[in-house]
Amino acid sequence: MSRIGKKPIAIPSGVTLTLDGQTVSVKGPKGQLSWTVIDDVVISHENGELTLAPRDDSPRARSMWGLSRTLLANMVQGVTEGFEQTLELVGVGYRAALKGNALSLQLGFSHDVDVAPPEGVTFAVPKQTEIKISGIDKQAVGEIAAKIRRIRPPEPYKGKGVRYAGEKVRRKEGKKK
Repeated sequence: MSRIGKKPIAIPSGVTLTLDGQTVSVKGPKGQLSWTVIDDVVISHENGELTLAPRDDSPRARSMWGLSRTLLANMVQGVTEGFEQTLELVGVGYRAALKGNALSLQLGFSHDVDVAPPEGVTFAVPKQTEIKISGIDKQAVGEIAAKIRRIRPPEPYKGKGVRYAGEKVRRKEGKKK
């Protein structure tokens, strides 16, 4: 039995949930998301709670049960609170700035790197060395943060590069005389 799948999803006030067959639409103060749940999972909406159950006892149905519950819980959290990811730029001359909606990064290359935000994701630059990525879709926020980090990942000798806030970079010892 899936420990995650067994938990019901509480629908907070101000959020409307629409069930149309296997398609779930969630609308809240921050926006609207919809997703079609796989046929191996049964969905029911009663008393302000959303519950899921596997359709049969197959391994695929049991594995999709917990996944579907987590994705639906992320949708509910996204339309109420949203998701945010913070990146830090470490290195001399490394800085970020906003150009309209796009993000312009100076990361030690001979050119600036411009990153356009995907649909539903916004960038904020509170400091030149800090980037805040926010949106209602957890997957889109995490994916664009990973793409930005991949431009200049932290290197092990000096720790320079783009890293997640609070990320620990394993440092190597340099050359000895």
